[in-house]
Amino acid sequence: MTADEKGLTYAQAGVDIDAGNAMVETIKPLVRSTRRPGADAEIGGFGGLFDLKAAGFRDPILVAANDGVGTKVKIAIETGRHDTIGIDLVAMCVNDLVVQGAEPLFFLDYYATGKLVPGVGADIVRGIAEGCRQAGCALIGGETAEMPGLYDGSDYDLAGFSVGAAERGTLLPKPGIAPGDVVFGLRSSGVHSNGYSLVRRIVARTGLGWDAPAPFDPARSLGDALLEPTRIYVKPLLAALRATDGIRALAHITGGGFPDNLPRVLPDDIGIEVDLGALTPPPVFGWLAREGGVAQAEMLRTFNCGIGMVVVAAAGSDDAVAQALTAAGEAPVRLGRITARGAEPVTFTGSLKL
Repeated sequence: MTADEKGLTYAQAGVDIDAGNAMVETIKPLVRSTRRPGADAEIGGFGGLFDLKAAGFRDPILVAANDGVGTKVKIAIETGRHDTIGIDLVAMCVNDLVVQGAEPLFFLDYYATGKLVPGVGADIVRGIAEGCRQAGCALIGGETAEMPGLYDGSDYDLAGFSVGAAERGTLLPKPGIAPGDVVFGLRSSGVHSNGYSLVRRIVARTGLGWDAPAPFDPARSLGDALLEPTRIYVKPLLAALRATDGIRALAHITGGGFPDNLPRVLPDDIGIEVDLGALTPPPVFGWLAREGGVAQAEMLRTFNCGIGMVVVAAAGSDDAVAQALTAAGEAPVRLGRITARGAEPVTFTGSLKL
């Protein structure tokens, strides 16, 4: 046996460089569809470029965020539906940027798998590109890592990284949040991308398959209904911020729900009172609560319960803020008010209608 016959190749070790190159060529048109001022959205170099001056910024502060989609990705893997999970990936990052008053500028992704399947990878990037278009940011780069032995079978994971900018002096939250300010909620599309370890545990308890009709939405399969993408609030919120100076703070309702996310934008001596009776949670939340026997307090700390974004409006400006949000296509819900802080920063009145 010759030395060549004994030698191993990278492909025999489970990494197919040619498949990776083929995927890059497949996704180039998707990436180009996210072009915006400041970025040509071309990939293939060693780094992505962005021109802040071309984007129209004069004295910008950069804001960065990174996130993943948690175990929601397992439902995408098990259903074989990969074309929307990328929207979730973008949403979880860019929604965290806009709450600080920043416009998302560009996005990069990290896709890791045991064995690269170009069609699956292209579907994932298709969703990422759609999320970037919804957010108005450019997809300027990413990394595909094929790691046999670290991921089993068709498993994969995703991480996203986004950078935005705001002109100096315009960042949120603004100073002056005070008792009497009004709290609005913007509706979610469903579970978004948090709490899926509990969701999957509840589904396993019911014995339902992903292809069964969703009990809370019989026109769709359970898998499709639970893969409903996270809403991206960037464009309506940026429009509202341009239309009125009455917005004092924004809070993205992700893991930790209302109790953990709302205090992040409040001064230490300020609290918030939320009227649960004002919420109309989508039917998926009632189904999860009933099938899992999940208590109200646990629902509020695990899920968004129908509100994916919270807006704090200055007292006296609440009507103008509501009008600006409505003009931007939202249907703001009056959730409550800012208070002096008591024993807990977030208090609740009423009960969830589950």
